[in-house]
Amino acid sequence: MEKEKAIFAWSGGKDSSLALYKILQEGKYEVVALLTTVNRELKRISMHGVRESLLEEQAKSIGIPLLKVWIDEASYEHYEKQMETILLQTKSEGVTTVIFGDIFLEDLREYRENNLKKVNIKAYFPLWKKNTQLLIQEFIDLKFKTITCCINDGFFDESFVGEVIDELFVNRLPKNVDPCGENGEFHKFCFDGPIFNYPINFQKGEKVYKPLDEQYVEEAKPTKGFWYCELIPN
Repeated sequence: MEKEKAIFAWSGGKDSSLALYKILQEGKYEVVALLTTVNRELKRISMHGVRESLLEEQAKSIGIPLLKVWIDEASYEHYEKQMETILLQTKSEGVTTVIFGDIFLEDLREYRENNLKKVNIKAYFPLWKKNTQLLIQEFIDLKFKTITCCINDGFFDESFVGEVIDELFVNRLPKNVDPCGENGEFHKFCFDGPIFNYPINFQKGEKVYKPLDEQYVEEAKPTKGFWYCELIPN
């Protein structure tokens, strides 16, 4: 039976890694590319803050080509235009599906599906509605290795950024934090595990705090900014 061609929405983190692992084990799809949004000016994965060179090393170790969606300005319209161009190109090459690692954010899933409908491409969510406590344990049991590259200051102090996610880390999480960080509490960089042919080598640099632009600060919400850990390729 011929496999369906798909591209995988790759953030470089834990959920992406576990979802890709499950897809490769399932064997239904031929993943022809990893698709990642990169800030053109900063040369970093959007929101995660991970350097483009480390993203490229991930794709090289996994053995799947990388497609980059370049973002030049902070607007949904610009992002959607860039994404549509790439999706139409991949569709012309036989891609029928985009695979995402989202778990339970209904509004985000709806947004993704609505954008894909515009170009008549399906969305697939292999981790959807799974128990996040079980997912993080499965991730650890599979011997994936990941580090927090960005944390939300509404949930953590700076000690949680630049930390490897293991059982000790999970046990330290505040009760109001999802163990997979699905509500945006933290973002990750995965550097080893069963989908990688070799580990990604890097060293930890300085921790940097970036406050939110004043227009995005809401009195009712605790988030005022994010802590980042600089990850430096070896």
